[in-house]
Order: sequence, then C-alpha cells, then structure tokens
Amino acid sequence: MQKLPEWLNPEPWLNRQYTTADIERAIGAEAPTERELAALLSPAATDFLEPMARRAQAITRRHFGQTIKLYTPLYLSNFCNGGCRYCGIAADRKAKRTVLDKEHLRHEMEAIKQMHLEELVLLTGERMPEADLPYLRDCVAIAAEYIHNVNIEVFPMAQNEYRQLADAGCTGVTLYQETYDPVVYKKMHRWGDKRDYFQRLDAPERALRGGMRAVGIGVLLGLADPRFDLLCTYRHAKHLLKNYWQAGLSISFPRIQPQLGGFEPDHPVDEKMLAQFIFALRICLPEIPLVLSTREPQRVRDGMAGLGISKMSVASKTTVGGYSDDSEESTEQFSISDERNIPELCEMLRTKGLEPVFKNWDATYREPAEYVRREA
Repeated sequence: MQKLPEWLNPEPWLNRQYTTADIERAIGAEAPTERELAALLSPAATDFLEPMARRAQAITRRHFGQTIKLYTPLYLSNFCNGGCRYCGIAADRKAKRTVLDKEHLRHEMEAIKQMHLEELVLLTGERMPEADLPYLRDCVAIAAEYIHNVNIEVFPMAQNEYRQLADAGCTGVTLYQETYDPVVYKKMHRWGDKRDYFQRLDAPERALRGGMRAVGIGVLLGLADPRFDLLCTYRHAKHLLKNYWQAGLSISFPRIQPQLGGFEPDHPVDEKMLAQFIFALRICLPEIPLVLSTREPQRVRDGMAGLGISKMSVASKTTVGGYSDDSEESTEQFSISDERNIPELCEMLRTKGLEPVFKNWDATYREPAEYVRREA
C-alpha cells in the first residue's frame, strides 16, 4: 500500500495525557501549533468549553468582523458509481436518479438568483456518463451567467480538467477526504472511483495548480477517530497554506446525517464535541473560514454563528434541483436539519448582532489563478 505523505503523518499527540495547565496554555497561546490543537481536541478540554468559546469568538471577530458569509448548494445529478457505506445515493441504493438538463438548470438558476445569493456550490456524485467533465463544464458556464462565485463539490479530476472548469468560470473546489485514516477509508468505500484514497488526497493541489482560486477541505465526522481526522485536516491545511499561500482555503465540519441506507457511525460526534472541535480549529487556524452547513440543526447553527463559524449554507436542497417549481422528485443525498429560509436565517443572525453577507466576490476576478508553489 502506498505510504502516507510525510506532511500528513501526525505526531503521537493523541496518546498523550493533557493536564489543566496544558489546556489553559493552549487556549491562551499567541501562536498555537499542532501541540496546542491536540490539547484542545483532547477529552481533557471538554471542561474548558466556555473559555475556548470566548477565545474563538474574539479571534473570529478580529479576522471576520461581525459577518457570516452565505451560500447555497445545487445538486446537478445523483447518479453515482460509488459504494460509499454512508451515502444515500451510493450505487446500490434504490434511489430515484435524475440529472438536470440545460433548460432545467436555467430554471434553477433563475430561482436561485431571486434569492439574491452570489455564491453557489454545484454538486454531483462520482464521475458518470450522465455527469462527466463536458456536462459539468457546461453547467459551470451557465451558472456563471447568473452567479458571481461558482464553486464545485464533485469527483476528483486531473489538473487540466480543473483548468477547463476554471476557464468556464469556476472559482473554487470543495473536496472532503471523508477520513484520513486509510484503513477506515478502504472499509467505507467498497467500490468505485472514490476507493482511490490518494487520488482524492491530492485533488485539492491539482485544483489549485489548475487555476482554482480556493479549495475547501474537511472530514465526515463519525467515520473514524475524529481527533485523528481533525489533526490530519489541520496538517493538510498547513501544507496547502505553505505551498499555495495566495489561495483561499476553508474547512467544513459535516457530521453524518440520516440517509437512505441507514448507516450509523462508529465514532459518533455529539453537539458538545462538535463545538469543542470548532473552537479548537478556530484558535489554531485564526484566518481560515470555518463552515457549517444545513446538515446541522437550528440550535447548533445558531449557537456556533460567530463563535468560530464564519460561513453557512442557507435554504439548501439535497435533491437534484429543488429550487424551481418544475423540479423533479429525486432521492436526496442526506437529510437537511436546518430548513429555514433566507429571511428566517438572516433574522436570527441580526438578532445575534451578526451581518449576513450575500456577496464578497465579483465575476471580474474569475480568470484562472496562477500560483508559484513553494517547494520544501
């Protein structure tokens, strides 16, 4: 089996016993490192959530002000060749499959444009004849006619394929490793293209070399030891920041939600643990946008807004299409927990003294980025 890259191998921080002094030192550290992150992720830090929250909030305000950036996802297709145990649209699920044609996509974009959002994420399953590169390139070009900031969350691609999408108007790629534990990864991905761990691991770098201006990373919390996975997420982020320092980077915290197939996680993450993890990553990665989607219930999103989280999805649909009146019925990838519309979410944010941001990107800057990679 291919070895993990050296930059990903975490130090044995997880096996250490952390004291009260270790946790207090980590919370107050001016330049926290992986050592401090491991302490803040440890079970010993669960009794320090209040001081962690105060520090995370202060850091968030310093770097992001009182703002929460909003975006919405649009599923283009739920066809998939993958055998992911945790996914509602895996190839062996008895799911109703559909794909948006160009006319229907334009109807969806008209509906989304009426929501006044200016950041969109286009999603598919793994690479399929129904949703391959030419199809995705056409969809990006159409979406870019309506929305300033068009991103994708799809299958891993080659550098030249990412370049084609950047040329069509795509500005960013979100690609979760799901888990950085290669043994668990193999167990969770029974067949299909996604079974290739390293093809997925290297994709964010290929996207940046292909001209994308931003990448989003993360793990699916619950598949493996979340503390190991989050230490690896931190290391992945630091690697990307070191080598592509001009690029944008964000981290998401998705947890497993109910889906067709009924998968139950081996390492469940409760709300208290999720809050601890968000605070820890915010303290140790102060300038990185942290994202919380509508996977999470209202109370969690309300509580985390501004306490580390600086970006949220809103009015999300996890069926194909779903925004226009002529959307066809299809099986959703997972269940949405926060079903509030845009006015309802914005009212909550303003009640907390936060300002929802609908646009912070202009189509003028869509030309593919060119990076000078920093070699070690």
